[in-house]
Amino acid sequence: MFIASKVLASLTQPLLWIAALLVASLLLGRKPVWARGLVGTALGLLLLMGWQPLPDLLIRQLESQYAEVLPGADLGDYFGIVVLGGSTEPGYVARTHAQPLLNDAAERLTATVALRHDNPHLRVLYTGGGRALSEGDPTEAQLAQRFFASQSLPTQGVLYESASRTTHENAVLSAQLRGVDATRRWLLVTSAWHMPRAMATFARAGWNVTAYPVDFRTGLSTPWTAYSLEEGAHSWHLVMHELLGGLVYRLAGRM
Repeated sequence: MFIASKVLASLTQPLLWIAALLVASLLLGRKPVWARGLVGTALGLLLLMGWQPLPDLLIRQLESQYAEVLPGADLGDYFGIVVLGGSTEPGYVARTHAQPLLNDAAERLTATVALRHDNPHLRVLYTGGGRALSEGDPTEAQLAQRFFASQSLPTQGVLYESASRTTHENAVLSAQLRGVDATRRWLLVTSAWHMPRAMATFARAGWNVTAYPVDFRTGLSTPWTAYSLEEGAHSWHLVMHELLGGLVYRLAGRM
């Protein structure tokens, strides 16, 4: 299932669609009308890809399903925080650096530090690790531990689950950790665009979770003039990954 999910994830890269159309146009060299049509389609998709209001509209639909939790909210009834991985640079990059290297989902970790600072009674459970690509590469959990140490987060009451590679494995393997009671009230911290699939997956696995979305990518609206091929390709990849991931999870009975 993990390999299949990675194959499907690769298909959500919009630039791969452009490349496929161009390759198909080369294979149809003996049919110039068809070849030109495919090249024109590839160019049209590429130009449309950079217009950000369109993918932002879809991302906004994902992000708006759970409200942002305001700072200072009363969290006295909660037992802990479940933090999903995905906010650190790959291990092969981080292995040669002493600093904790975070990516554009860094708020998953920074928000956790702030939450624990304001609510020291909360346990922290970081889930995510995957497999290192080569021997000596740190896992996500090890990189998260490095970041928490740099922020002087107390180590007492902090747990790490370092074997999971998917959201489903995050939920299942975390529930199996010693000292974890999934029936108690937990905050679930992940990116707002990922929260719908994460909440449904954790609930299906028996967790009593409340959404604490972070890492918002959209506001109330996007300027009609916002255009960037780089940002557009990234936004389309993000939203297609989530929509396809949600579909696959539903078909597999995981949410």
